[in-house]
Amino acid sequence: MSLPVLVLAGSRDGENDVLAKLGRVSHKALLPVAGQPMLARVLDTIARTPGLGPVTISIENPDCIRDLAGNATILRSAPSPSESVAEAIDRIGTPCLVTTADHALLRPEWIEEFLAKAQGCDLAAGVALRTTVERDVPGTKRTYIHLSDMSFSGCNLFLIGTPKGRNVIELWKRLQQNRKQPLRMALTLGLGTLLRAVTRTLDSNALYRRIQKLTGANVRLVTLSDGRAAVDVDKPSDLTLAEQILAQTTP
Repeated sequence: MSLPVLVLAGSRDGENDVLAKLGRVSHKALLPVAGQPMLARVLDTIARTPGLGPVTISIENPDCIRDLAGNATILRSAPSPSESVAEAIDRIGTPCLVTTADHALLRPEWIEEFLAKAQGCDLAAGVALRTTVERDVPGTKRTYIHLSDMSFSGCNLFLIGTPKGRNVIELWKRLQQNRKQPLRMALTLGLGTLLRAVTRTLDSNALYRRIQKLTGANVRLVTLSDGRAAVDVDKPSDLTLAEQILAQTTP
């Protein structure tokens, strides 16, 4: 049985996005990376990964990607990523693999490693440890999340394994809605959890327990062995880095 895939391709700025302007394209997802649109690279990787499909793409302007989408279903995205995921999952169901159109370096082996390690979770998120990223992509500047037992960067790979994983998406939606109101975020997560996160005394197991208490879902951070999996194309310097990596790895 194939695993459905959701690709998030939305952009808040559309054709005004910095990367869209840089690539002279109508949407960030169409930005050429080493001569091929980012979205096309992601779709090609999904097609080459055994056991995946069908594919759904979420984007605010479906017309701009119809020539690239192939047999994929295109949904109009919601105002935020969390809402887009929630709406798509209502149609796709679970389990479902979620990734993003700006994951231009995505490789089948990363997906296979992630899925193998994510089994048994209601929701899993792929991450790369800071030491792994700095080993494999020396000099790169990534955004890291610091827990007491690990520092990591996200890899834009998620598995919503069961309907309970949908509850975590609802928690994400509430946090996004309150992102400019720290007190409400604290009330949602719990003040103790927030304080431990700020002081870096929150470990991964305590985080899992708190999320399970709030959502009933068993969640896990799945560490990937290749630090390049944490490189997405979100700014001009990322584009340069991605093309350098592709030049080194493409025959």
